[in-house]
Amino acid sequence: MPTATPKQMSSGELTELLTVTTMCSDTVELKLTIPDSEQRPTARALGIDPFEAKVRQLVYFDTRGLDLDRLGVAVRAERVRGSIAHAVVQVTPITPASVPAYVRVGEDFALEVEVTRGGFVSSGVLTGADGPRDGPISNLFSKPQLALIKQQTAGSVELDALSPLGPIFVLELSFSGEGFARPMGSEMWLYPDGSRTLELSTKCSPTEAFDVAAEARAFLRGRGVELDTVQHTNVRSALEYFSDELSIIR
Repeated sequence: MPTATPKQMSSGELTELLTVTTMCSDTVELKLTIPDSEQRPTARALGIDPFEAKVRQLVYFDTRGLDLDRLGVAVRAERVRGSIAHAVVQVTPITPASVPAYVRVGEDFALEVEVTRGGFVSSGVLTGADGPRDGPISNLFSKPQLALIKQQTAGSVELDALSPLGPIFVLELSFSGEGFARPMGSEMWLYPDGSRTLELSTKCSPTEAFDVAAEARAFLRGRGVELDTVQHTNVRSALEYFSDELSIIR
């Protein structure tokens, strides 16, 4: 089942967003999605060794029809070494006008910018406190996270009626790419059918975002890797995969 694809931002729209973000966050995470055909060559070219990676297990929650996603919300719980480490709420896209509202619901707010050849897609990410929570799905999320979900959905989705989508294993690795001055991160998402997606990332200040994005593109292009022209992130790939699987089971 196809998910909702957020509209890409122009350079001017992203500039305005980054200006607002400077007031509430000193870091932006830039993410670059690698096309399926380029994943293995990219891993070899960058020296990414999965045996050195940290393993996480993610479970998303949504309805069978992906109603949360269609409202621009993705919610998940993460397990590390046998226990739930924390829950995450991601809102896509965010705009300059909406950032202050999101920041008010909690302090653990971060801005992520997906970089493609066609533009940018911005997301606001609110991470909850560490520690497992028992009971219904809503217990996984902190009060600020619940407030953000309600704000985005107008209370139209009942969290405790959602279905788990997953789990999916993620290999996470930090590395230094020769010829790129900043540390980079890689996430390889492994699906039960053997397919996988690869995402690279790096962090910078909001004022550096355009320069760093250009440097990252040039760095990858110098190794024969181009970014996806169509925005299809790891989150959307996971939602599509597991919602289709859920439909088959039911």
